[in-house]
Amino acid sequence: MRIIRGRYKGRHFPTPTNFKARPTTDFAKEGLFNILENNYIDFEGDEPTALDLFAGTGSIGLELASRGCRRVVSVEKDSKHWQFLQRVARELNDGIWKPVHADVFKYTRQCSESYDIVFADPPYSLPNLADIPDVVLGKKDEDMTGDTILAEGGLFILEHGRDYDFSQNPYFIDHRNYGSVNFSFFRR
Repeated sequence: MRIIRGRYKGRHFPTPTNFKARPTTDFAKEGLFNILENNYIDFEGDEPTALDLFAGTGSIGLELASRGCRRVVSVEKDSKHWQFLQRVARELNDGIWKPVHADVFKYTRQCSESYDIVFADPPYSLPNLADIPDVVLGKKDEDMTGDTILAEGGLFILEHGRDYDFSQNPYFIDHRNYGSVNFSFFRR
């Protein structure tokens, strides 16, 4: 795994050979950050906060921290993956990026913070993947004035396989695909 731009540009963090996570390809990651920087986020001016759900290798969370987020929390349930994230965090010795060892669904229910950016890259085979926008944005049929983990005006990005279409969600704003990697964008 490598960091493309920002303060950690060019840093490489080799993932263990027995790693189960499917990291976002560099091609898709570069495309995603081009879209974010050109259309949605001024990382340096806004200094947003970010939440990285299903962190896996931590690639997206680290890229967010590298490009100018003032605080990034990466949530990962798998113990081996989390240990890798902890090792990288120690190596960076930078308090901006914080890996958390937790189940994403429990974390989001208990979290009292809201973030400017929420990114989720669940396993494509996750049975309840289609419910993740409701978890992050709140239920579609409920009043959205209540607390959610996404700040008002915040951006939610969901990485998913080609079998999903979120365009009917009232908060959906964009979709991009890079081969087998799809990103759906939502704004609250």
